[in-house]
Amino acid sequence: MADNTLGTPEQLRDVNYMPPIHKAIPLGVQHVLAMFVSNVTPAIIVAGAAGFGFGSNSPDFPNLIYMIQMSMFFAGVATLLQTITFGPVGAKMPIVQGTSFAFIPIMIPLVAGKGVDAMAAVMGGILVGGLFHAALGTVIGRIRFALPPLVTGLVVTMIGLALVQVGVQYAAGGVPAMGTDAFGALDSWAVALVVIFVTLGLKFFTRGMLAISAVLLGLLAGYAVAFAMGMVSFDNVGRAATFALPNPLHFGLEFTAAAIIGFCAMAFVSAVETVGDISGIAKGGAGREATDGEISGATFADGLGTAVSGLFGALPNTSFSQNVGLIAMTGVMSRHVVTIGAVLLIVAGLFPKVGAVISTVPIEVLGGGVIVMFGMVVAAGISMLSDVHWNRRNMVIFAIALSLGLGLQLEPSALQHLPDTPRVLLTSGILPAAFIAIILNLILPQDLAGEATEEVSGGMHGAGAGLDPADRKG
Repeated sequence: MADNTLGTPEQLRDVNYMPPIHKAIPLGVQHVLAMFVSNVTPAIIVAGAAGFGFGSNSPDFPNLIYMIQMSMFFAGVATLLQTITFGPVGAKMPIVQGTSFAFIPIMIPLVAGKGVDAMAAVMGGILVGGLFHAALGTVIGRIRFALPPLVTGLVVTMIGLALVQVGVQYAAGGVPAMGTDAFGALDSWAVALVVIFVTLGLKFFTRGMLAISAVLLGLLAGYAVAFAMGMVSFDNVGRAATFALPNPLHFGLEFTAAAIIGFCAMAFVSAVETVGDISGIAKGGAGREATDGEISGATFADGLGTAVSGLFGALPNTSFSQNVGLIAMTGVMSRHVVTIGAVLLIVAGLFPKVGAVISTVPIEVLGGGVIVMFGMVVAAGISMLSDVHWNRRNMVIFAIALSLGLGLQLEPSALQHLPDTPRVLLTSGILPAAFIAIILNLILPQDLAGEATEEVSGGMHGAGAGLDPADRKG
């Protein structure tokens, strides 16, 4: 509910209104807290998959701290592009940018077990994919027809399904512990379950900042328990620099077909998700539809923010939908409030010790948090699918796309005889599922075998706005 002491109803709906500074700053902090955990988690997951993350004892571990630092810094930079704008880049709306979960299933096959050297190909893909994403700003309004809820809901569900395994692995002790007696130890699961239960308790039995920051506070509770159990080490904090600027081409750039195709394909989906976020902010905060200029400007900023991130060793950025709900709850549409949050993120990103402190969080603690977050991504996809009219045509499209996409993801060895590029793209699961769904939706007649209007027994359709896929960005 909106706080009337912040301004008049007309002021609160105005993107250019600046609330009193003593209230604007806490509101900006609130936006940062709502996205903080989801923003740094993708870097931790990708580094872990590459082999220089938590528990790896890799000499390249400082690169994880750098990636965490850059996640904060470039989330702030990309957010400023949205709120302050740069020419046609940006929507002049309270849009919070952050590292996207959606690209993780693309990145993991690219880096799996290959160490820090594999990051150059990832950064090349991010750069090209970001530029492609920005170019979509010129046509985004005309291509949305290709991504109805049947397709977007399927893609978001597949993203969540691709990530839930990571959450369980982390909760059980992490990939380095797999194959040893330490994996799945009761101590590990006890810490992860503390995070889950505290998060759920705060989310459903509290209001305001406590509910909004439930995941963050759940992680802090798990961290406290892990510290009491002797699972926390501060060695990295002492070794981390106090202040450091972003390092251009930190991981280098390498351009591979698999990375470029994968990032460009996911940029298409991410662009449409951003359109949904812009529409949600305009409707929930100002009671109006988003303009074409706001939609194209937001897409430009999404892509440019991602491309610049890749030049400095950060991961792709996209709009965070947690903040769409936050704006609807507070009723404050001011872009200047979000600008304050962006400045805080940039400042945090300039101090590597902040990233080093985050790196002290035991993998089991993070596991509890990501189990909740990734499960919510699946739930968001299912919520989007509730908007689908479940006739036989749509069920066939969904069934084939899900079966092949999930099947290839679960059994990647089935494609072992393919060249590297198509194998990496197809085993992501998401890209084949999305491609199949898009093509079948475009070519299959609406009246499939005369049953287009026939309701399927037990089918789901109706109103389902619910959660948005950026809860993975999360």
